[in-house]
Amino acid sequence: MLKRILVVAFAAMLSHGALAQSQNDGDPERGSEIAYTCFGCHGVPWQQNVYPTYPVPKIGGQTYGYIVSALEAYRAGDRQHPTMQAQANTLNDQDIRDIAAYFVSLSEGDDS
Repeated sequence: MLKRILVVAFAAMLSHGALAQSQNDGDPERGSEIAYTCFGCHGVPWQQNVYPTYPVPKIGGQTYGYIVSALEAYRAGDRQHPTMQAQANTLNDQDIRDIAAYFVSLSEGDDS
């Protein structure tokens, strides 16, 4: 019974990409080159989103899995923000992994 539960849980993780997202298999050097557009918003101190108004989050030091899943969700249209959707739609899977690896390498809140 336990084996069956583990098999079902493992299959669910695979189908949702959780296993792949837990592995940091990106290239931070390549990610730093691709991520230059991210700094137009995420690297500006006190930057505010226009509507709705909220501070643009700092992404330096975020977890690898969070960045990958967020960019994939923007690309798929599951997460709503027109600018982020447009940016994510230019990225392939390896680009996303590389960008995530780069931002993970930064200190928390350091997007400069």
